[in-house]
Amino acid sequence: MATKGRYGRYLRILVVLGDFICINLAYLLTCKIFNFDDGFYNPTICTLINIAYLPIALVFSQIHNQRIVYANHTVKTALQATISHAILFIAPLYFFTEISETKARYILCFYAFLVFALPGWWIFARKVLKMYRSKGYNFKRVIIIGSGRSGKLLESELLSDTGYGYKLMGIFDDNEELRKTHPLYRGTTADVEDFAVLNNIDEIYCALPTNAEEKVLSLMHFAERHAIHFYIIPGTTPYLHRRLHFDRIGDVPILSIRQEPLERPINEAIKRGFDIVFSSIALLFSPLLFIPVAIAIKCSSPGPVFFKQKRTGLRGKEFNCYKFRTMRLNNNSDKVQATKDDPRVTRVGEFLRKTSIDELPQFWNVLKGDMSVVGPRPHMIKHTEEYSKLIDTYMVRHLVKPGITGWAQVNGYRGETKELWQMKMRVQYDVWYIENWDFFFDLKIIYLTVVNAIKGEKNAY
Repeated sequence: MATKGRYGRYLRILVVLGDFICINLAYLLTCKIFNFDDGFYNPTICTLINIAYLPIALVFSQIHNQRIVYANHTVKTALQATISHAILFIAPLYFFTEISETKARYILCFYAFLVFALPGWWIFARKVLKMYRSKGYNFKRVIIIGSGRSGKLLESELLSDTGYGYKLMGIFDDNEELRKTHPLYRGTTADVEDFAVLNNIDEIYCALPTNAEEKVLSLMHFAERHAIHFYIIPGTTPYLHRRLHFDRIGDVPILSIRQEPLERPINEAIKRGFDIVFSSIALLFSPLLFIPVAIAIKCSSPGPVFFKQKRTGLRGKEFNCYKFRTMRLNNNSDKVQATKDDPRVTRVGEFLRKTSIDELPQFWNVLKGDMSVVGPRPHMIKHTEEYSKLIDTYMVRHLVKPGITGWAQVNGYRGETKELWQMKMRVQYDVWYIENWDFFFDLKIIYLTVVNAIKGEKNAY
């Protein structure tokens, strides 16, 4: 059998070499800006900068071996690596040289460069690698055992993959009728071992039913003897199409259907702290924009500048949500969504909606604690009552505070929901956000919101 590890043997090394290039470029750029003064540019400091990164490379570069990593997790890990490097570099620097005020400015400048260079390089490297894999290179050979519902779902995912580097080599099932209908059928479970050895299989995914315990154990032992990664697909997938989380009660293993990072006090504190700072800054500069907007609204139609509406908030609690008024006064505001070319929307209101400026007063809701900068968008009470009866997971989106912007919105699911599937997709994105939250994910959503606002969105009406 051919040697394992032909995929990715040098990729991790290449990315780490790129890390060292980023570090040294940041160092040289810092020295260049300060004209190489105050002795910061010398062999001792240059050596320390590189040596300090050696343990960082060993600990954090493991992320480059992972096939599926989201950009926000990549950025978070790169920033953790940068902070760790700062600790390992600055601490021994005290023993080799005196850190003057000028040198402190050098160090701050150096890490100001590195905090952008390293995450940027990691994201670029992953994009290039994904493109490389989409061309059919650097793949893992995998097989699926079992063609029941769970096996078919995994098969669909693997066949739709275009950038993570999985090549599905075959399906095995004891139902030999599949030989006539399934182009990837390679035989029964008795044929797995010979096929895996001859085709140098890297990973086996077992989707056999629970009553096939002896077959599963036999295949597991075979995989271990041949250094093949073996994965078991839980039989719960027919009714749970989501990520399950392993836990224990004493010695009894349990699977939880949902993980909520914001249940942890530290994460909740980080998110709330960011909300307070961000909304305070936004409100501090708000008069520069609020005054001309208020004048334009008053000139466009009679009525108040601000629009106040009851919305559903955290755990179903109602709150008053504030917006700039974009419509003429009417009796349907709490019942009917804005539609394309809605006659109720004023010309000024149309501009405010397209640019999302109408949402800015909600920073007051954020400061008060009713909302967050990022989270599922708050819906009208009427919609909560209707959709909670039609969509099973609808109320899950209220496990966190609603947001001014959200993951569903930056993915195109904002504005009017003409059909039920549109709301289902919005809820699906919202639930995914709740289960996968981290601080850098929020920053990514804010960035995408700004980009979308500049480009303009077709559903912003």
